[in-house]
Amino acid sequence: MLPKVTIIIPFFNDKYVPVAIQSALEQTYPNIEVIVVDDGSTEEIDKIQPYLDQITYIKKENGGTATALNYGIQHATGEYIAWLSSDDMFLPHKIQVQLDYMLANNAPVCFSNYHLMDKDNQVFIPWCGKRFSPTNNLREVYETFLSVNPVNGCTIVIRKDVFDTTGAFNPGFLYTHDYDLWFRILLSGFRMHYIDQPLIHFRSHEESGTSRFQPQILHEMNTIETHYRPILEEYLQKHPIF
Repeated sequence: MLPKVTIIIPFFNDKYVPVAIQSALEQTYPNIEVIVVDDGSTEEIDKIQPYLDQITYIKKENGGTATALNYGIQHATGEYIAWLSSDDMFLPHKIQVQLDYMLANNAPVCFSNYHLMDKDNQVFIPWCGKRFSPTNNLREVYETFLSVNPVNGCTIVIRKDVFDTTGAFNPGFLYTHDYDLWFRILLSGFRMHYIDQPLIHFRSHEESGTSRFQPQILHEMNTIETHYRPILEEYLQKHPIF
């Protein structure tokens, strides 16, 4: 039996959610569950109705994306966790490619590249993420975190037991909870493997949190980087070869 992968979709008043759910359900990997965590939505809930017999739908009081993800992880029955923003889209082979790689390489975490798409689902910037050398990129990934965040959270697949060591998402970071988690993963000794393929479409639109909350995002990023980068630099000095 192939390991089960739980795909968690946090949802809050998002008109694009049917695209996200459909892309999760259309994965070529056969053993998945899809959990939609409604973070206190008051709009667009009717768009989930057609999928209720194919997904697990959980409603909670509004608390932010980190709390929705943590709630989804608590209810997940999969051995691996993936998450998908409700305005983004997985490519059909996304989970299959990553699980094949992770099982072959005993990888606890892996991420990929991605395409940027617009409000009409059209790609306008392909291969939007930073690319790493296809072999021996583990050290390069670590070093990149000293200057920039190279990981789009929706490209990640993570073995669920990793959270037993790192802890869950920090709800104190409303917009950059995933960035905080990446540092904790790295500093816990879990290697973040990179797959040089675009496996999701990341949506850029005026209503997205990335567009509307830039000052808050930059403030949170500065807080995270100020705390973790000196610790990561010291970690790399102590682990010069891996």
